[in-house]
Amino acid sequence: MSDAPPRHILVIGMGAGDPDHLTLAAIKAMRRAQVFFVLGKGREKESLTRLRRDILAEHLTGPYRVVEAEDPWRDRTQDDRGRYTSAVHDWRHRRADICERLIAEELAPGECGAFLVWGDPSLYDSTLAILEDIRDRGTVEFGHEVIPGISSVSALAARHRTSLNQVGRPIHITPGRRLAEGFPDDDGDIVVMLDGHESFTHLTGRGLWIYWGAYIGTPDELLVSGPLDEVADRISRVRAEARERHGWIMDTYLLRQGSGAPGGA
Repeated sequence: MSDAPPRHILVIGMGAGDPDHLTLAAIKAMRRAQVFFVLGKGREKESLTRLRRDILAEHLTGPYRVVEAEDPWRDRTQDDRGRYTSAVHDWRHRRADICERLIAEELAPGECGAFLVWGDPSLYDSTLAILEDIRDRGTVEFGHEVIPGISSVSALAARHRTSLNQVGRPIHITPGRRLAEGFPDDDGDIVVMLDGHESFTHLTGRGLWIYWGAYIGTPDELLVSGPLDEVADRISRVRAEARERHGWIMDTYLLRQGSGAPGGA
């Protein structure tokens, strides 16, 4: 065990995209950090890196450093569940290699570093699993803590002025690829994330209502809601146009079962 003062890592949820989504706890945590680690996702998503830097510039006055590295390539072509899981684990391992190096080389013992995570670190984000991987390797010692953030799921419901659940009913949160494998057989509502294949287009004829949103909380925000049978084609067109315009898309949607749908933008 080293006698050097420990490194400390903050995993800070920064909200779904709106700078005003930052909580007071997140701002206070940011002000504790001397180093911010950013894994860039290429030229297509430079705007995401710029937004992080803009948030730091707005809320921090003391000295700090931003250390950037390129996010490793990930195989997104695998549709088989086993191969998909293997591809994700491989990507996370290579991500951990990069973060391990950054923490060891760029964060001095006794310093505090931070990862700014979109949405909430506990919901479909790899940062916590990667830090656990690094800790298990035993090559660099650090402590870490998590500051929750406003997720895209919460922001979606707020923008559509609706709740995520109905009275006495469950709610499911699932990636799109699992939804494509089968629809839950209870009467719960479903939040779908990471749906690159527009799985909702295969669910028409069930009497579902959809609340859909992309780039939530940003100036490019897009919202569509209505009976799925009536708006599915429209959402597909809007998605295609947005992807063509930006080169990427981040969207989330809520599928509500039963007739009628409260709220809606």
